[in-house]
Amino acid sequence: MVDVAVIIGSKSDQELGDKAAKMLKDFDVDYDLKVISAHRNPDKLAKYVKGSPAKVFICIAGLAAALPGVVAAQTIKPVIGVPKDVKLGGLDSLLSIVQMPTGVPVASVAIDGANNAALLSIEILALNDDGLAKKFVAYREKRASA
Repeated sequence: MVDVAVIIGSKSDQELGDKAAKMLKDFDVDYDLKVISAHRNPDKLAKYVKGSPAKVFICIAGLAAALPGVVAAQTIKPVIGVPKDVKLGGLDSLLSIVQMPTGVPVASVAIDGANNAALLSIEILALNDDGLAKKFVAYREKRASA
């Protein structure tokens, strides 16, 4: 069963989608990686989000970065936005993600921060999974001693 859905807005976001997917795979977290544009395929996106068994959504988008907000409007599950550096150093994407209105929250990580988005989703899942929590603690300890 899919625990995390990674959605990228276009094929040009594939590199960041693959980074998130690799991190999830390293922790043995089941995930889905889909390319669905919030602008070009809004109905397909809504159908996917509403039907997904995922517990957390990671949405990677650049420019106007509407994808995370559109997904958050379709679900009450946690949504993590990853702003992509396309223009303006990614600042346009970051501001689009962090300025969601009250009632439609979207968490955000750093520009191009796909690895941290995956790690944040792992932390969320670890709240109800002791085995995953132990893996995450070991990961953090290893990073601290590096």
